Amino acid sequence: MAVGVPSLGASRTHWPVVAWIRLRLPERPAPMLLMPGPPPPPDPPLELLAPNPVATDPRKRVFAYEEEHGAWVVRLVWDADDPLLLEAECRAPLYGQRLPKAELPKFWAAVKALLAPIGPLPVESADPRP
Repeated sequence: MAVGVPSLGASRTHWPVVAWIRLRLPERPAPMLLMPGPPPPPDPPLELLAPNPVATDPRKRVFAYEEEHGAWVVRLVWDADDPLLLEAECRAPLYGQRLPKAELPKFWAAVKALLAPIGPLPVESADPRP
């Protein structure tokens, strides 16, 4: 996901993504099947993630959470089709620019606080990097 590119699901705010982090979740054990057939879809990694339908594909299972932090919003997004990745977006009314460097540590700290129930996660990619 590049800065300015919309993410999955529908955000409550229509502000652009001015910074993002893609985090790798730990592997989960395979579910034990009691009956033959495909395994059930995975559950979201955090209880605060709520279903966030994708209007163009109702079959997709996307979950999201948004939290305001003054002039910007942190949005967590998890897609059941790619269950080992969790994306955190910073959305702000900054058009054509990135999050100011002074705000970047605050964004990272907000994401870290939201992910506390899971623990520290490795960063797969980010823009901009701290």
